[in-house]
Amino acid sequence: MEALRNRVPVPLQEGKLEDYDQSQRDYQCPKCKDQTGFIEVRDGGEVWVRCDCIKWRKVKSLMKASEITNEFKKLGFQNFNTKDKPTIIKDVYETALEYFQEFQAIKGQRKNSIALLGQPGSGKTHLLTAISNNLISRLHVPVLYFPYVEGFNDLKDDFNQLEIKLERMKNIEVLFIDDLFKPVRGKPRATEWQVEQMYSVINYRYLNHKPILISSELTVDEIVDIDEALGTRIFQMCQNYIVVIKGDRKILNHRLAGVQYV
Repeated sequence: MEALRNRVPVPLQEGKLEDYDQSQRDYQCPKCKDQTGFIEVRDGGEVWVRCDCIKWRKVKSLMKASEITNEFKKLGFQNFNTKDKPTIIKDVYETALEYFQEFQAIKGQRKNSIALLGQPGSGKTHLLTAISNNLISRLHVPVLYFPYVEGFNDLKDDFNQLEIKLERMKNIEVLFIDDLFKPVRGKPRATEWQVEQMYSVINYRYLNHKPILISSELTVDEIVDIDEALGTRIFQMCQNYIVVIKGDRKILNHRLAGVQYV
């Protein structure tokens, strides 16, 4: 964390997906008139050149495939509020920002992942989504968003899609697992079947040096207690970019802002 605190974050100019969506007539791109990203240039002959919108089309395709919701597409580093926040919130912001800035250099290494753990409502999902959105829009890196509870509910409801979904989770360039083992009434949601599927995915990515982004209300030890082989792999992958957020929830949970305590 010393290097983190001594580093001045580089401000991001996050791309907007609607940049090319200001249509003229019925065209999404008025420059190439939706000619699959190419513009015709005539100078004594017919020449076709790439239109700038081809980058936008790629980003739009990657964003759609990511399964990130429309609401989450709005989340970035610039709209994450650190003003008057505790030091730990500023640390987690700087950790997430540095991870994105270093992604290209570390993506093929063993320690190429990030985990934000602990207090609900502290901004873990926001920051990991900001990383995801910037990986897609700025670096054109494919990301898959997997909300743990809803994702496993969907898999249980459609076993025909189980293998297809698990293969995507294993092979996508970056996998974002949100709310891993999310507790209910203080007890982690971790059935034997869920742990088995999660281990299969994480172990594959561990062996093949594929990055993961993980948020969870649990600490490292609590994840290891659920399954030691799974938890220690996650820790080793995320070791350089892991923050556990603990403290007074009245201060750390932004959803409680404005609540009057007596």
